[in-house]
Amino acid sequence: MASRSQSARRRRRYVGYPLEAAFLYLIYGIFIVLPLDTASAFGGWIGRTIGPRLRASRKARRNLDRAMPELSEERRDEIITGMWDNLGRVMAEYPHLDQIWARTDMIGGKIVDEIAAFRQKPTLFFSAHTGNWEVGLLGAARHGLHVTAVYRRPNNPAISWLISKARSVIGSRMVPKGRDGAREVVATLRNKGAVCIMIDQKMNDGIPVPFFGRDAMTAPALAQLAFKYDCAVVPVFVERLEGAHFRLTVSPPLELIDSGDRNADVRALMIRINQMVEDRVRARPEQWLWLHRRWPD
Repeated sequence: MASRSQSARRRRRYVGYPLEAAFLYLIYGIFIVLPLDTASAFGGWIGRTIGPRLRASRKARRNLDRAMPELSEERRDEIITGMWDNLGRVMAEYPHLDQIWARTDMIGGKIVDEIAAFRQKPTLFFSAHTGNWEVGLLGAARHGLHVTAVYRRPNNPAISWLISKARSVIGSRMVPKGRDGAREVVATLRNKGAVCIMIDQKMNDGIPVPFFGRDAMTAPALAQLAFKYDCAVVPVFVERLEGAHFRLTVSPPLELIDSGDRNADVRALMIRINQMVEDRVRARPEQWLWLHRRWPD
């Protein structure tokens, strides 16, 4: 069994990864030469045409069944198709990130301006995979705020390199999840800097926190860091308005309630954060990435 598993990993590494990368580089090359609006529309067409037929859509449907069982089958199909359309657009927009800020309406820009100007305390921004989630970092950079952003490195090294290259125009420091990334996050906070964390992915070693009425394994690191370093915790969400136009909403910092019981306070803060993400997803469910295993089987 172990030998079979090792053989599968080798095939994936030496056959699957190169084929996957070759296809993505070809498509990426097409997106580069197309104007932004055309690329976004083409990416959306690819996403909604191919995505619903992929095996990953079963996971999205299972998540929808658990999160919003009241929806009709027709509505679930619409959401899954819309999710793939949005994801296809996000991929197509990567070569054009330097143009996207001109198409973004920002709410709460003064909050970012004050953080950038005064640096009175460290800041933890949190967001979710909605709209084009790269827009949040663009907004910070355009308001003079350098952010250390935590991301999950793709398994395929060639794809990881391509995404990193596309993100280079954003103006933020990207650090991968893991021990080295954690050290950079702590160093940033100790220097009263700003860190951005995507909070909507499953963490097997997280804590169960309600999300759509069901416990979801949620990373508590954001809340733990917030209390340890007395951080401003700032919600940031991106919404796709139409085509390659967006709205970026930055809300005032959340109040940190210290009851003296650190574990309870961490859980309470993560409950508030999960509720904010849920509210955003319920408002525009077709713009959230339903592909993560957010709830235990």
